[in-house]
Formats: sequence, structure tokens, C-alpha cells
Amino acid sequence: MNYKNKNIDFSNLHLETKMVRGGTIRSNFGETSEAIFLNSGYCYNDAETAESRFNGEAPSFVYSRYLNPSLKMLEDKMALLEGAEAACVMGSGMAAVFASIMCQIKAGDHFIASKVLFSSCYYIATKVLPNYGIEVTLVDGPNEDEWRRAFKKNTKLVFIETPGNPNLEIVDIKFVADLCRQHQASLIVDNIFASPFSQSPFELGADIVVHSTTKHIDGQGRTLGGCVLGNTKFIKEVLLPFHRHTGPALSPFNAWVALKSLETFPLRMERHCNNAQKIAEFLESHPKIKRVFYPTLKSHPQYEIARQQMKNGGSMMAFEVNGDKKATFAFMNRLQIIDISNNMGDSKSLITHPATSTHFSMGREAQQEMGITESMCRLSVGLEHADDLINDLKQALN
Repeated sequence: MNYKNKNIDFSNLHLETKMVRGGTIRSNFGETSEAIFLNSGYCYNDAETAESRFNGEAPSFVYSRYLNPSLKMLEDKMALLEGAEAACVMGSGMAAVFASIMCQIKAGDHFIASKVLFSSCYYIATKVLPNYGIEVTLVDGPNEDEWRRAFKKNTKLVFIETPGNPNLEIVDIKFVADLCRQHQASLIVDNIFASPFSQSPFELGADIVVHSTTKHIDGQGRTLGGCVLGNTKFIKEVLLPFHRHTGPALSPFNAWVALKSLETFPLRMERHCNNAQKIAEFLESHPKIKRVFYPTLKSHPQYEIARQQMKNGGSMMAFEVNGDKKATFAFMNRLQIIDISNNMGDSKSLITHPATSTHFSMGREAQQEMGITESMCRLSVGLEHADDLINDLKQALN
């Protein structure tokens, strides 16, 4: 049996169709659901074939640390999802972030990042990079004057999270991308909080986009994974050599889980975002909530920028409870449906206290610079019915 894979032109197809049909590689058996290729290596019909694969004359699979059919399918589907030329998946979101930076920077270079970062990204910027002789500048993300002043002759790379973790701060991607082009620097955008359903950084000028497939891509809290996306030249000539020789490989099983999850990605994200909008509006109107951070609320400090570069508000929000840490913990502990967890992007709604969990390692001074207070909660809105989630929040607040 010799099944022939279809060559579908995806250029004019909708996202829903791309996520169901994109990236599929069927074996000779013609299976309906994509197979899991749980193998480490490959065999060759002859020594000449092996040579041609390794020297690039006939590129194909040689070792699953380099590439695997299950990984290749996920990479192709992720590229369709983000509108990228190419992608490379890795073992975790932080592996993807680290590789996207380290593959193209060296001692003596200058690195700029927005100040509001996930704690592990903050650690890389403030602890790891300086140890390699790389100069680092952290910028107040919405402050355009700070961005203009930050660039130097040796600026090589810029990294931004938007919306930022955990306070949903918005950075103007197009503005920063234009500055990067003026200074011949590359722009990496962490699109994890927004997801490709809410934001398309490549359309706004980003050079590289990173993801944790652990979050909205898998969407059900099952697997770890990461992805770096960019043009073909960057992925093949800059990122892949670093990836192959440092080994942050993704498990084929994890790749398969994320691949299958993407079939329902648009359906899931539509519910996530609709629920989040309703909950953000409810929380903003509640007397026991001090303030809410959600991109499509007019009260958001960067509402106008968010409206320009985001298709919707996404599934993530932050808010501050009226009271201190004790009052905030009491509210969280009274929740019955919403779980306390440091994860996000799950089908289940999850609440986090950043100051004592996800951003604890940064220390109080750095937290204060980011605007992280002891009464701040981060909420990842799930797929439950919005009314049930609102009632759960209401009874916990009351």
C-alpha cells in the first residue's frame, strides 16, 4: 500500500480549515488521524542515502533530536497558525525562548527587553545574559521615549511580551519593530498570552515569534512544549544548528498531542475570549475589585494600542482585590469552580497569585517595578459556562 499525501494550497483557506487539514503527513497506510512516530533514529536503504541526508543533498529525517515526522507536522501547522515561513518546536516554552535568543547573540552585543516579563524570561535577561558578556537594558514597555533612548550601536536583539505576564501590559509591536529595522536589530515577540487567535505579530513587523505550546496550543494542561517561528533562513541557518547541538528536543508524543489539539484551537479560543470579556466586565463593575487589567476594557492603560494590534482581548486578565494579601488569599480559597494553579491557557479556569508564585523568585523590588502587588490575581479563563464562572467569583468576593 502506498498512500500519496495531498498537496493542498492553504493560501486562501480559513484558519479553521488550516488547523484541521494543515501539517498532515500520512504514512503508506493512509491513516485518518496522524500517527505518532515514537522512534529515535531512522534506517537507510544504502550508505549513499545516509550520506545524502546528512550532507543536505536529499534532506529528510536522520535523528529525532533533529527532526521527526510528528514534530514536522506540528511545525508545519504552527507555521500556518502564525503566518510564518518556518517553525521549530522544542521541549518547553522556556527552551524556545532561550534558544531564540542564544542562537543569535554573543559577548559584546546589546539586548533590550520590555520590563514586564515572566519570571524565567526576567532571569535570562538579568542573570544569564550578563554572565555571557551581553549588555542588557530593560525598558518601560509603553514608554516610547525610553525605547528610542535604549538603542545603541551594538544593539542586536529586542525581546517583548505583549500582553505582558502577569499585568497584561501592552507594547506597541509595530512601533518597536520600526525601531529595530532602523537599528538593524531583530525583534522577538512572546505571543503566549495573546495566542495567534488574538494577535499576529508577524503582520506588525516581528522577526521571530515564540510560544509555549503548553498553554493555549495544547489547551488542556497535558504536555510541555515550545515553538520558535520565523523566516526559513533564520530557522534553518541560525536556529537549527543551535537546537541540534544543544538538544532541547520535543517528545514526539507531546508533539502529537499538541498537533491534535490544534484541530479545535479556533473553537476553543472563541469560547475562551468570549468568556473572558464577560468576566472582565463583571469584575470591573464589582465594588470589591480595585481594578481590572484586560486589553479590550476601555480602562486598560494601553486600550488604544490593544485595539489596533489585537483581534480580541484574549483569555488572560489580571485584577486587584480591595484589601491585602490575607484578603486576597481568602477570596482565592473560597473559589469553588476556579482552581488555584500557576498554569494558564487550560480548558479549566485557573487563578494565580503572581507575587507568591510565578513571579516570587524575582524579589519584591522587581515586582514593584512591574506593578505586581500583593492583592493582584492573574486569571486564565477556561471553557466553562461564563455565568457559572461569574457566580463563582461573585460568591467568593461576597
